[in-house]
Amino acid sequence: MHLLPDLEEPVHRCEGCKGMWFELMAHEQLRDQAQTIDLAEPAPLAENVFFDPTAPAAVALLCPACDHYPLIHMVDPHQPHIRFESCKFCYGRFYDAGEFRDFVSDEEYDSAIDRLIKSVSAKLAD
Repeated sequence: MHLLPDLEEPVHRCEGCKGMWFELMAHEQLRDQAQTIDLAEPAPLAENVFFDPTAPAAVALLCPACDHYPLIHMVDPHQPHIRFESCKFCYGRFYDAGEFRDFVSDEEYDSAIDRLIKSVSAKLAD
C-alpha cells in the first residue's frame, strides 16, 4: 500500500487491487474528492446474491494500521450493496476499488446532511 499525496487526510491505495484504506473518519472528510481519489469504476452489482456480513470471511484480512487486528465485514445501511471492511480497534475502513465512489453517491445521505445544515442554520438565525 502506498500513501496518496496531497490529501487532507491519510489514504493508502493497494498497488494490486487498487482498494483504499481510510483512517478514522477520513472517508467522511474526503467525500467531495471521491472522483479524484478512487480511480476505478464501481463493480457491477451481482443479481440475486445474498450477502451475510456475519459469515466468516474466506480469507481473514488484517488491519493495515494495527497489523494484527482482523478486519470485520460491514454493510452500508443506506446502500446494502456496498460491503467494506473495518477495524474494531482503530475504526479505519477498507473499500474495494470503486466502492468509495459508489459510497459517496448516496443521495439519501446527502439530503439528510442538507436537512441538518438547514435546520442548524435556521436555529442560529433565530
